[in-house]
Amino acid sequence: MITAKARAVDGPDKPFRAAEIKRRDLDSHDVLIEIKYAGICHSDIHTAHGEWGEVNYPLVPGHEIAGIVTDVGPHVTKYKVGDRVGVGCMVDSCSECENCRKGEEQYCLNGMVPTYDGVDKYGEPTQGGYSTHIVVTEDFVVRIPDNIPLDAAAPLLCAGITTYSPLNHWVAGPGKKVAVVGMGGLGHLAVKIAHAMGAEVTVLSQSLRKKEDGLEFGAKDYYTTSDPETFNKLAGTFDLIINTVSAQIDINAYFSLLTLDGTLVNVGAPAEPLSVNVFSLIPHRRSFAGSMIGGIRETQEMLDFCAKHNIVPKIEVISADQIDEAYERVLASDVKYRFVIDISTM
Repeated sequence: MITAKARAVDGPDKPFRAAEIKRRDLDSHDVLIEIKYAGICHSDIHTAHGEWGEVNYPLVPGHEIAGIVTDVGPHVTKYKVGDRVGVGCMVDSCSECENCRKGEEQYCLNGMVPTYDGVDKYGEPTQGGYSTHIVVTEDFVVRIPDNIPLDAAAPLLCAGITTYSPLNHWVAGPGKKVAVVGMGGLGHLAVKIAHAMGAEVTVLSQSLRKKEDGLEFGAKDYYTTSDPETFNKLAGTFDLIINTVSAQIDINAYFSLLTLDGTLVNVGAPAEPLSVNVFSLIPHRRSFAGSMIGGIRETQEMLDFCAKHNIVPKIEVISADQIDEAYERVLASDVKYRFVIDISTM
């Protein structure tokens, strides 16, 4: 077994503490990664606080992982020692169901294995990237292009693919009008990616506080949702709306912004249900959809796309001792735009 230093939380109201966790010995297709950076995702906070259901504590969160390969199993063919790699929100799946065979492992019909708060094929609980090392089967590791710094690469493994996947699936591109709800960790990347795809992008945010950033990231327009006139002015405008907000909003008001056959896709996951009035959808054949992350193939595609278009998140690097403070600041919307933990501070 391999011992790794980590930061763990023991309950929904507990602070993070220094811990040691065990990583399994390398199996034939396993890769040992020395983690250099780990992003802080709002999903980490929801899970650590027990807001999405029962949690197996102690918990080491983290599914935005960037690091270096330090060892490989005897049958590994995709990676070698020294490679720059990443791990996202899942570390395994059945590989046999219809969805896995399509390269959509995130929707594995038998349940994909999440990077943390899951159970692996050996019956052991999974622990995430707030740690110095992780062991992952090579099929769930992606290669980080050389022109993307490792600290900036980390958030792409969740925030990047979470926004790229629906933009890709619903074909954001030239001639399409796309709105992004929220300008946080996911939202600012959605703006950058949609713009690079060729879409006309509008940001819908609670305030105009980040307007200058939004326009710099590629948005053509930026409106505040706290002004009711926004919903009158933009009614029937957008082909696609990506909602990145992990909180309650009046979703029906946003449906009114869709054009005929327009789609609103939720990637933010609030703890409480959203109330949908079907008459907000029926009159204009509008659709309400959800999207998770992408499969491994699409995640690699996303990284290569970001490398080609020089897309990186705007980050604030913190030490391991600042995780609790970072969580509080995320909840207060006090981050531009993603916290990334420097794992060397473990």
